[in-house]
Amino acid sequence: MACINMVSIASTMQTQKLHHTIEKNSQPERISTYKPNIWKYDHLLSLTNQYSEAKYKIEAEKLKEEVGCMFSNTTSPVAQLQLIDGIDKLGLSAYFEVDTKETLENTILYMKTSSNSKDLYATALCFRLLREHGYHASQDMLKDLFDGKGKLPLDMKTLLELFEGSHLSIGGENSLNDIRLFYTKNLKNLSLDVDRFTSNPLAWRVRWYDVREHIITAQNCNDTNPMLLKLAKLNFNIIQATHQKDLKDVIRWWRNVSIIENLEFTRERIVESFFFAVGIASEVEHGSMRKWLTKVIQLILIIDDVYDIYGTIADVQQFTVAIEKWDPEEVQSLPKSIQICFGALHDTMEDISVEIQRQKGGPSVLPHLKQVWVNFCKALLVEATWYHKGHIPTLEDYLHNGWTSSSGPLLSLHVILGLTNENFHSCKNCQEIIYYTSLIIRLCNDQGTSTAELERGDVASSIVCYMHQENVSEDVAREHIESIILNSWEKINYHFNSLSTSHRKIIKHVINEARMAHVMYHSGDGFGVQDGETQDQVLINLVQPII
Repeated sequence: MACINMVSIASTMQTQKLHHTIEKNSQPERISTYKPNIWKYDHLLSLTNQYSEAKYKIEAEKLKEEVGCMFSNTTSPVAQLQLIDGIDKLGLSAYFEVDTKETLENTILYMKTSSNSKDLYATALCFRLLREHGYHASQDMLKDLFDGKGKLPLDMKTLLELFEGSHLSIGGENSLNDIRLFYTKNLKNLSLDVDRFTSNPLAWRVRWYDVREHIITAQNCNDTNPMLLKLAKLNFNIIQATHQKDLKDVIRWWRNVSIIENLEFTRERIVESFFFAVGIASEVEHGSMRKWLTKVIQLILIIDDVYDIYGTIADVQQFTVAIEKWDPEEVQSLPKSIQICFGALHDTMEDISVEIQRQKGGPSVLPHLKQVWVNFCKALLVEATWYHKGHIPTLEDYLHNGWTSSSGPLLSLHVILGLTNENFHSCKNCQEIIYYTSLIIRLCNDQGTSTAELERGDVASSIVCYMHQENVSEDVAREHIESIILNSWEKINYHFNSLSTSHRKIIKHVINEARMAHVMYHSGDGFGVQDGETQDQVLINLVQPII
């Protein structure tokens, strides 16, 4: 009882401190604490990459043929599953889609007819791969691995497969939920080296940004097929060369826009924006979409800072009117910096709409682009109004607005328009995925930036809203937010499995937005703080080839 009282007192003190902070900062002038850009553009523009030469693509095609023979030469079902897993992790799945599909379908037939399927590791691996590739796999497949009483496989690789598979739950699967809870606890007890798995499982990670690490691991394994490894390294370097070319294009665009010297309050994060865009769509053929997304993400940061830091409530109200009317005349009475922001947004969206129409055909997409920006700015205005009134909303009200202010719907429309001219509005499952993806972006952002935003005096985050609403500590609030993220992933898994194959090929890139949110905010504010984990990730994935 005493312990409970102490927790209650601590929670009350923390909430009182929170009230004091909000009260004290109810309407102060907010000051930007963001550091200047760290990237040397001239250096990035000077990068040369030999892997853009045609001879390397020819070599990759030859290696692809040789590696393809491994499917027919591998007869053991377990070895075939490991081959597929290795190909996926090494970033080669696009090369072997047909072989992978055929092998997995044969595996399903084998498991239905074979009486000898007691290999626990193979069963756990098979379950994960089937679900990852969109096949039906019942949770009952794992009943021999977990009896509900805490049966624990002795080997770490089976344990990890079970943990990863449990994060592919579609909701309402009690066995998978029990497995996740039990094995998360035991993984942490067994090893200190698995924290990155338990805090950020494979299903929540951006596969392309894990490829380099998997290649390095494969180099240190004696049983790695040398042809497979050679193809993986070559493929990584070829794709990186394409990414470097795209990065140079957006740096040149950013320099030509030439607005940052007039916007001292905002984040200049064109390299991080490109890093985010690559995580959404790393494939070579999506270069145009990567560049569009990079421009949009940098503009999102700028507009967000106008509402959060620079503009008065009157400024952002008028700015929102200007966005609704899409009229430069409406910002003439606003500070010069805000006029510049509007002009950059207006002109860039006009240009992108022309480029999309030229590449994809069909009518102009500008009305759709304008509408998602209107929705985004209106959501930011709601948050600015809360801030200026010193109002802390309920978590429900915060999220009702926050999924839009996350920029998820805005990004998702650019992803879809960048890939197809098909209308996705009538696809209910697609709309649900966009909603839950946006929710994850909002919540991951809050987890990574809440402390710094409170110090700056920004609007209350989901964490603060829940602390205030339920009179609980920050730790309890963060646990609750994590449970919403977990539930949102289950919803995404459910709706994704309900999509047609053609829709999956598009929507998987929308889901990557949520994965990139985990990447950017896993260790803090990946946009606000450049010289940390984000910088390292940019260097190893976008700058340095694998030798």
